[in-house]
Amino acid sequence: MNSKENNDTQDSLYITENFKWNELIFSSTASRYGIKNIPNENQSANLRRLCIEILQPIRTKYGEPIRITSGFRCKALNSAVGGVSNSQHLNGEAADIVCGDNKRLWNLIVSMIKENQISVGQLINEKNLTWIHISLPDARHCNQIIN
Repeated sequence: MNSKENNDTQDSLYITENFKWNELIFSSTASRYGIKNIPNENQSANLRRLCIEILQPIRTKYGEPIRITSGFRCKALNSAVGGVSNSQHLNGEAADIVCGDNKRLWNLIVSMIKENQISVGQLINEKNLTWIHISLPDARHCNQIIN
């Protein structure tokens, strides 16, 4: 199998029932600027945890598609999109998500956190629910909800 076929196979792999590897690493900005946005082993492990522990439980309970608009960001990509220097996206620990009804999704995630169904680092209402930022818990953040 050549390198392109191997990348195509990896990109189409499902991490969980509803989330593919490519969704977590694709960036139109990276494509536009020729940035190779490829996570290392630790970042990849964090992306898997994010899907398994947070995103898939949310998707299962929500019952409708959720789209990842930004997942992993290498340093060059994070800089290109204006991300903060300590962004959890750099570690594969965060995703920005959208769906058909971001307000309904937001309310569902808040209730899942409050009912201890999931544990997050941060849940952030970005630009009046234009998108929702969600991350794995870390030493700085645990179940922090920023509306």
